[in-house]
Amino acid sequence: MAEHAPEHESAEKSLVEKITDKIHGHDSSSSDSDDDKPSSIDAVKSKVFRLFGREKPIHHVLGAGKPADIFLWRNKKISAGVLGGATAMWVLFELLEYHLITLVCHISILSLAVLFLWSNASTFINKSPPEIPVVTLPEKFVLEFASALRYEINRALAVLREIASGRDLKKFLGVIAGLWLLSIVGNWCNFVTLFYIVFVLLHTVPVIYEKYEDKIDSFGEKATIEIKKQYAVFDEKVLKKVLSRIPKGALKKKD
Repeated sequence: MAEHAPEHESAEKSLVEKITDKIHGHDSSSSDSDDDKPSSIDAVKSKVFRLFGREKPIHHVLGAGKPADIFLWRNKKISAGVLGGATAMWVLFELLEYHLITLVCHISILSLAVLFLWSNASTFINKSPPEIPVVTLPEKFVLEFASALRYEINRALAVLREIASGRDLKKFLGVIAGLWLLSIVGNWCNFVTLFYIVFVLLHTVPVIYEKYEDKIDSFGEKATIEIKKQYAVFDEKVLKKVLSRIPKGALKKKD
């Protein structure tokens, strides 16, 4: 009996060790699977179709600053105030046919008259004169704005030069189609109305897209696939025939 007792204890110990090894093995495998979950989620997210191939949220695409907060209605009072002010300006210029120079002059006359009378009457009514702030444009802001504007103009000129050189027929046709559509819109409304429409779209489209992002991206993916199919047919039946009729010598000289 004394000899069988150590053997029984050793068997129990070996059984306990096997059970603990299995438990630790299961825990490590589960932890590994948990570690793999974020990477698999990221892989799935990276495969999801997004409009214009964007990888960042719409708030970062819009600049992630105060303009983005206004466009996405983070502060409803400010966004509503900006949109209401733009609507009031459009009503003044378009419906009431008020001119910009006339409006600026009238506002300036009223403001200067009120401040002038207040400053001179403050001694008679025993009130402090108005504190008129000193408004100056910072040099850094002006230089940064001018540099950004210069960069965008140079880039647009480079694109126009590339299109005019005749090397990319697809881009040329796309620009011509865009300018033609813009000319049609210009016949329907003037610049003020067009600017107001774009302003309203900036305050409505991004917030709607952010709210229904998945549904819109799914629809956009289907539309993109269909457009690519139609473009492939157009390229096969039209563009290749047009390019085949252009002498190759002329293209080599341009290159």
